[in-house]
Amino acid sequence: MTDLTIRKATLADVPAFYKWDEKPHVQAAVSNTGTTSFEANWEEELAERVDGTEFFIAEVAAPNGALAIGALQVIDPAREQSHYWGAVAANQRAVDIWIGEEQYLGKGYGTQMMTFAIDYCFLPLHVIAILIDPLSSNTRAHRFYEKFGFEFKERRQFDEESDCFVL
Repeated sequence: MTDLTIRKATLADVPAFYKWDEKPHVQAAVSNTGTTSFEANWEEELAERVDGTEFFIAEVAAPNGALAIGALQVIDPAREQSHYWGAVAANQRAVDIWIGEEQYLGKGYGTQMMTFAIDYCFLPLHVIAILIDPLSSNTRAHRFYEKFGFEFKERRQFDEESDCFVL
């Protein structure tokens, strides 16, 4: 397996995010209907933020430099602007990870990304928990997160397309 590096996402990464949004495997992971459940404005999402939301890019070495293969988002759910998680206690983080390039699925990169995310979330000693919200139908994601010790807490309907398990 090629070494993976993870760095903060920048506006230069916007094209990759839009490209990944169109991928069927990404759409299937974010919506029970198989279509993107949101219309992300990646220019706005990746701009400098003060609401506790951070995006990272996972890259592998390639002949012409680094190749972006996926991304992860770490948020402070008590502070982020959309209030997606509703009323949550302070000192928690929420994580989303995705691999946008199909040929890198199932090769251990998601494990490396999740390990980075967990370590990053718990750097501030006051953080007490990480929230994850895979679709209820995404049994592969459930098994993946359970390997990291995440436990099912509740089933929640975030919107008409996001019937999720909260771990």
